[in-house]
Amino acid sequence: MTAPMASDRVLARLMQLHPKRIDLSLGRIERLLTALGNPQEKLPPVIHVAGTNGKGSTVATLRACLEASGDRVHVYTSPHLVRFHERIRLAGRLIDEDALIAVLEECERANAGAPITFFEITTAAAFLAFSRIPADFTVLEVGMGGRLDTTNVVRRPVVTAITPVSLDHQAFLGDTIAAIAGEKAGILKPGVPAVIGPQEADAATVIAARATAIGAPLYRWRQEWRCDPVAGGMRYEGARWRLDLPLPSLAGAHQIANAGTAIACLEQLPRLDLPPQALARGLSHIEWPARLQHLTRGPLVALLPPGWELWLDGGHNPAAGAVLAKVAAGWRDRPLDLIVGMLNTKDAAGFLAPLAPHARALRALTIPGEENALPAAAIAAAARASGIAATECAAVEAALRAAIATAGPARVLICGSLHLAGVVLAENG
Repeated sequence: MTAPMASDRVLARLMQLHPKRIDLSLGRIERLLTALGNPQEKLPPVIHVAGTNGKGSTVATLRACLEASGDRVHVYTSPHLVRFHERIRLAGRLIDEDALIAVLEECERANAGAPITFFEITTAAAFLAFSRIPADFTVLEVGMGGRLDTTNVVRRPVVTAITPVSLDHQAFLGDTIAAIAGEKAGILKPGVPAVIGPQEADAATVIAARATAIGAPLYRWRQEWRCDPVAGGMRYEGARWRLDLPLPSLAGAHQIANAGTAIACLEQLPRLDLPPQALARGLSHIEWPARLQHLTRGPLVALLPPGWELWLDGGHNPAAGAVLAKVAAGWRDRPLDLIVGMLNTKDAAGFLAPLAPHARALRALTIPGEENALPAAAIAAAARASGIAATECAAVEAALRAAIATAGPARVLICGSLHLAGVVLAENG
């Protein structure tokens, strides 16, 4: 595991400022930002991205394409996988330890001990850092929902985007697709182009109604824009652009729609066109760990016999399970074994059901070091109820060794949680 850093002590203090990890509201963050001189009003042009699935991949694609065209880009994402620093990228580089401590402690002093959630005060720190370093664009990923998400204090982005909406975080956002879509649509702003990825009918209706009510121009998948696979790549067609491009470097057919959402955002930017060759370079070099990531080196990979493969994905809700199942349906060359750990707030049965026809066996883990981990026994029970042969293991390496002990070669997919993905990436160096 990674060694502690000085910033870890500051982050631990900030975690104690509010009794809840999640308490959706804008009042506390607005108070702190006022005390800090409203850095959120001094950011380079903002692209604001919400959604249930695919928003992280869309953000990563935006960054890759803008940087390939020579732009400097601030990026804010969550959660991190191994180190908190991953959340804040300043003009192309992860924030360094000294700069992180400085902005965290400045926010801590300005907050003066008042109740504030960890996500709120750390988002304020990101805004502070972004406001002080020159860049051409800022890409903000919504943490949860949209309407009351801390990032929604940015009042005038240049583009907003909503990737596919599905059931997740129901305790905070509502228990229907329509209710959750209403929260996501809270990031839309009057007169600001709203790029909308693929949506279920209920979500599309709610988003369109909100856009109409506030006067946000809509740019919807397969209406105002489309992105489809073609021989040798994909074709994007939008309001101004007709482009033949390579497939995104992220694995999975679902990444075509995510890449299209990013390109549709870029098409709406009030600036000169990006050269198609820059878009092509960006699409070919997207960095986004734990999204159908093929692990090819490290201590865990070294355990694999010849012919075996190890993959990692942080998807954790039923829609993510369905996406992984579509990928698994194309993996017919060898058996698929799953290693799964999940949070106790997630729908294990809903996540595993689509994967059941494709999985030979499942090893269930209680995520190490995670206070809200779903017990391995509960995951195994959900797997068996879905028709997957399941056993419990104590750790990632033990689960991998158990898989290897069966007939091979096979493909092993570790999935179910970004928290588990972080453990895997740390263990694998």
